Amino acid sequence: CSSLTSIIIPDGVTTIGERAFEGCSKITSITIGNSVTAIEDNTFKGCTEVISITIGNSVSTIGDSAFEGCTEVTSVTIGNSLTSIGNKAFKDCKYLSELIIPDGITSIGDSAFENCSSLPSFTIPDGVTSIGNNVFNGCEALNPVVIHNNVTSFGDYSFQGCKKLKSITIPTNVTDIGIGAFRRCSRLSTVTIPD
Repeated sequence: CSSLTSIIIPDGVTTIGERAFEGCSKITSITIGNSVTAIEDNTFKGCTEVISITIGNSVSTIGDSAFEGCTEVTSVTIGNSLTSIGNKAFKDCKYLSELIIPDGITSIGDSAFENCSSLPSFTIPDGVTSIGNNVFNGCEALNPVVIHNNVTSFGDYSFQGCKKLKSITIPTNVTDIGIGAFRRCSRLSTVTIPD
């Protein structure tokens, strides 16, 4: 697929297999229509020239490493049906600065946004109860992050290296803060922990 420069998955296509477009390094845009229900593991991994990704309204899951290593992507728009983001789904998308996600997400996998160093802010959706290991590790531009009260745990190194993060409020239901959760957050000056 060395000459492929854009992908448009039309309405009517319901499934894209694992690794279908892995390593297609010349693709600059990906548009997934409204019939696809899941993006499988590694589907677009290593598509290093992708700039924009638009995901249709029927996709409910984004698999492990689905967009890992899409190092040039700046914009991701995700439809309203998404409930689950897999492990390393957007890892190393270092220029990702515009991310629109729906409120219905209930699961964000380990390292989902690790090393997304341009991601400026993030709101954890209400349905998410756990922030996994390394989810925002290396998100150097992240500030602010909004965490709702349904979250009960922070995984190991979940916010490590978030150099611009200035303050964090720990929700009242949190019972576990993992190893190195806020390690190397050099500008973190305020951590509010409820009684």
